[in-house]
Amino acid sequence: MAMTQILSIGVPREVKTAEGRVAMTPDGVRECERYGIQVFVETSAGEGASISDADFVAAGATIVPTAADAWSQPMVVKVKEPKEEEFEFLRRDLTLFTYLHLAAYPKVASALIAAGTTSFAYETVQMPDSSLPLLAPMSEVAGRLAPQMGAHFLESHNGGRGVLMGGAPGVRPAKVVVLGAGNVGWNAAWIAAGMEAEVILIDKNIDRLRYVDQIHRGRISTLASNRGSIERSIVEADLVIGAVLVAGGRAPVVVSEDMVRSMKRGAVIVDVAVDQGGCIETTRETTHTDPVYINHDVVHYAVGNMPGAVPHTSTYALTNVTLPFQIEVARHGALGAARTNSALAHGLNTHHGHVTYEAVATALSLPFVESLVALNQ
Repeated sequence: MAMTQILSIGVPREVKTAEGRVAMTPDGVRECERYGIQVFVETSAGEGASISDADFVAAGATIVPTAADAWSQPMVVKVKEPKEEEFEFLRRDLTLFTYLHLAAYPKVASALIAAGTTSFAYETVQMPDSSLPLLAPMSEVAGRLAPQMGAHFLESHNGGRGVLMGGAPGVRPAKVVVLGAGNVGWNAAWIAAGMEAEVILIDKNIDRLRYVDQIHRGRISTLASNRGSIERSIVEADLVIGAVLVAGGRAPVVVSEDMVRSMKRGAVIVDVAVDQGGCIETTRETTHTDPVYINHDVVHYAVGNMPGAVPHTSTYALTNVTLPFQIEVARHGALGAARTNSALAHGLNTHHGHVTYEAVATALSLPFVESLVALNQ
């Protein structure tokens, strides 16, 4: 593949249920303009995030009437993985940059492979220190949103056991168990503690727990993760927040169906890891329009695009970090960007029918080809 600049980027409107985010802001359009990159935005793509077509036009974008017009550009940036109605737009000469979570969405992986599309996944762009810069802001938003959603569904008219997160004078607060102390879990625990709940944060990384303990000075209790500690905590919990992450791979199941069966009637589970398959055995993906179901008398909230509930905040938090990487791919092409930036080399998930991210290949039982090897073929 030649190291040639991509001269135009398409920004389609998201079609996932109740997904209001958009993959670029007017400021992003202006930044692209600096490098001679035209941006074609599908009409109404920004409305859910309170960004009008006029805002985009003022920044220099061209508004196009259909999804096909946006997808026809050599590079497309999105927020969520392509839905089945978008598979027809996938092709060999397309570079796609979005959240993919292919281990959890094998149909998307199959479509990308069959079409030969070059795809970069926000969630696997990884810095030399192993941090995930394009996942972090949405993890923070989802983590901060999780206790808010949990508190809502703990209310009796929403199916919960009628517990107020902060309790009341003389009445015990809700007991919140957070599984995983990464960006999602730490933010969830922080907000839950701010709501005056009794919070237990569980992780297998003792150094991470030590850090949380130092920051919060005992306001959040920490436990080392093992089957026994999880079992004992789950039984007493009013709200369980699943926040276990494996970069690019499927989330491990750490709460079995038997554990869920042992929980209190009307307790709530918020499985933030559902977009990577979920870390709780009884969860299945839901949507913002139908967010919960009850299993074993426990309310399950498992929306796969939680930050989409607050699309204005989420759009700006996401595009603040994705824009420099998008521009790098556009300026240098997939090969040039991956060759000079190891973080983007990690971000490449598929190219011309090859799976180029090892955790995805393992999860889907497919052959793995190193990203630079695939790009140079």
